[in-house]
Amino acid sequence: MSSPTKRPTKRRPRPIRIGPRAAAALVLVTLIGIAAFGWPLLADRQSGFAHSQDAPWLFAALLPLLVGVVVATIADDGMDAKAVAMLGVLAAVGAALRPLGAGTAGLEPMFFLMVLSGRVLGPGFGFVLGAVTMFASALLTGGVGPWMPFQMLAMGWFSLGAGLLPGPDRLRGRAELAMLALYGFLGSFAYGTIMNLQGWVILQGMGQGISFHPGDPLAANLTRFLAYCLATSVGWDLGRAALTVVLTLALGTTLLKALRRATRKAAFDAPVAFDPGGGSAPAPSPRRGTNDHEG
Repeated sequence: MSSPTKRPTKRRPRPIRIGPRAAAALVLVTLIGIAAFGWPLLADRQSGFAHSQDAPWLFAALLPLLVGVVVATIADDGMDAKAVAMLGVLAAVGAALRPLGAGTAGLEPMFFLMVLSGRVLGPGFGFVLGAVTMFASALLTGGVGPWMPFQMLAMGWFSLGAGLLPGPDRLRGRAELAMLALYGFLGSFAYGTIMNLQGWVILQGMGQGISFHPGDPLAANLTRFLAYCLATSVGWDLGRAALTVVLTLALGTTLLKALRRATRKAAFDAPVAFDPGGGSAPAPSPRRGTNDHEG
């Protein structure tokens, strides 16, 4: 008498994992980015502080490091051809979404896609997706300039943060959407603030209370920077944050299901079993029953 057939086990979608080499590359990119954004605050009066001068150097360092993150993730068995294909598709969609609202009260619909993609596919994938999407968007819209490498870093950090949010295997439903919407709201302001730092050190003559003064104490310049943000960008950042919340709450459930279904079918973390003859074969499917018998 044959034993009853086991019911198929539903595979849970797993984020693309970060191996040690990919993690090291991400840390290196982040350290370079922090230095690139913040060094003018510590420079003396005689040093050149225009980001238009250091942007080409940052871009030259950033591209090989981004490639290094991808290569390291592939080498650590975290990203295969299917993941690279998904990266290309999501980056193309994000790049196409950005021009729909950019330039109008800060409305940028791509931000909610970065939040949801980083949440499902993990922080390493999210960082690369954010940076590549911003690069593709700049090429698409002609927005190539000294600000582009800084935008790539800031968007990469934004998407990476979504992948680091708690409870990826347990938190679902309204609670997850509320968390993602809150992150999108706060992250949109953080993105705008970081990008303000890139532009603020270039602009001069805006007034004694909000202009950057190279060589002044750090606390004094940070106070002026806060005043600059309040005076120039709060409304813009609020529009970006509000649209991200609305799109996350309205479309989040559907898009999360689609991303998780695609991730589950792609089976990025599927194990490989090696047969005694030296070949390799996929691991046995959980759908196979236990009542099979040899002939």
